[in-house]
Amino acid sequence: MTNKLKAYAIAYLREVDLGAEIAEYIERIDETLAPYGGHFLVHGGELTPAEGTWDGAIVIIEFPSTDAVREWYDSPAYQAILPLRTEHSQSIAAMVEGVPTGYRAVDKLATLLAG
Repeated sequence: MTNKLKAYAIAYLREVDLGAEIAEYIERIDETLAPYGGHFLVHGGELTPAEGTWDGAIVIIEFPSTDAVREWYDSPAYQAILPLRTEHSQSIAAMVEGVPTGYRAVDKLATLLAG
């Protein structure tokens, strides 16, 4: 059964070498997203720190499901350009499942207490 919750690819980029490789990565990433329904929600926009030290840029890409985000990340098209980012920046990345419409923080409590 395919998960119907939206999912997100999130990256935190620091020390980016804004050379030809990063430019190529940016030029090519959109074409890797399209087959999986991915689109940018945040792409290094203005960041206003509220707590802690933030010395990088945040990227958030939305996908229609966890299956879609995993398939995109593992796709030959994305894997072909991934080194352009990883070898020219200090970055961390993750994939995370969203929450259903109407979700409230208290909904997590039962899960936390059961574990």
